[in-house]
Amino acid sequence: MSTPFFRRRSTHIIGAVLLLVIAAGIWSERHKANTAAPVEENPPVEATTALVKQQDVPIYLTGVGTVTANASVIVRTRIDGQLDKVGFTEGQDVKAGQLLAQIDPRAVQAQLEQAQAQKTKDQAQLSNAKLDLQRYTVLRQQDAATQQTLDTQKALVSQLDAALKTDDAQISFAKVQLSYTTINAPISGRVGARLVDAGNIVHAADANGLVVINQIDPITTIFTLPEDNFQQINKTLQGNHQQLKVSAFDRNSNEALANGHLTLLNNQIDTTSGTVQLKATFDNPTHVLWPGQYINVRLYLADLSQALTIPAAAVQRGQTGTYVYAVDANEVAQPQPVHVLQSQDGIAVIDKGLKTGQKVVIDGQYKLKPGVKIIENTPASAPPKGAAN
Repeated sequence: MSTPFFRRRSTHIIGAVLLLVIAAGIWSERHKANTAAPVEENPPVEATTALVKQQDVPIYLTGVGTVTANASVIVRTRIDGQLDKVGFTEGQDVKAGQLLAQIDPRAVQAQLEQAQAQKTKDQAQLSNAKLDLQRYTVLRQQDAATQQTLDTQKALVSQLDAALKTDDAQISFAKVQLSYTTINAPISGRVGARLVDAGNIVHAADANGLVVINQIDPITTIFTLPEDNFQQINKTLQGNHQQLKVSAFDRNSNEALANGHLTLLNNQIDTTSGTVQLKATFDNPTHVLWPGQYINVRLYLADLSQALTIPAAAVQRGQTGTYVYAVDANEVAQPQPVHVLQSQDGIAVIDKGLKTGQKVVIDGQYKLKPGVKIIENTPASAPPKGAAN
């Protein structure tokens, strides 16, 4: 009876020993793994950095403008008549005073000759009336003519003298009308499409006119800026004895087209759009600017000398304001509050929070935490020329 009892007890003891051995093996393996490969809480992060630099930075405002002719004139006839001649070619550059068109002058020429003939007639009558006045004056002195006769002759002389002045006015008017038959360019510029062909009857009341002349050298641009910029612009104008520089850029390629100067800050703010209108004038000898063209405009206000600058991509925005990740000598990144004076063309000007030579993170901020060490992210080298793909 004792043998089975001892046999069962030995089996239980052996099983317990095996369980202890297995548990010890598992604990040993885990301990070895933890000892051999400790896990870092904040591993290094790859990021791209840049240095804080000092450089001259222009302060400017940007807007969208429309190119307009410096002067635009619709050339019209001032008298009715037949258009005999067109003296320009469409798209031609013309000078002020150059012949543009000729109206048939014969009717006006006849009116001038008629007025001149009337003047000759009245001059002859006046000369005769003055001679009669002299005679009547002598006769009156000799008591051979009445005072009434003498007074009547004086009135006739005055009447004919007034008629002569009227004739001079008619002649002057006819000459002016005759001058209107020759139409000259009132300004220098470029003519557009011909609106009336030779042979047509034209009228002074015609709305379209004969042609439009646009002055495109120099040329102007109308642009607008938010009313919030008005005080800044106005103060700059008040304190600057020179005209403010304005640059024009192509809207698609952002290529610089021309440099000019500000000629107008409009005398009121548009309450509908909340903007103020400005005008700039540009020299345009190569005609890179054209009326009706949309362009980007920069109005330069001042130049910041040796300002602290960083790439604009380094600036982050949080609940407490703007900040950057500054990297210390141990390559550890920490958030650093900064004040951005302006950010333009991918460059941010910093006036508080940084100093020259500091390193800031410009790419990879989303992976960073305060106190994390960074590894400079260098771009992969390009494959050698001729390497197989």
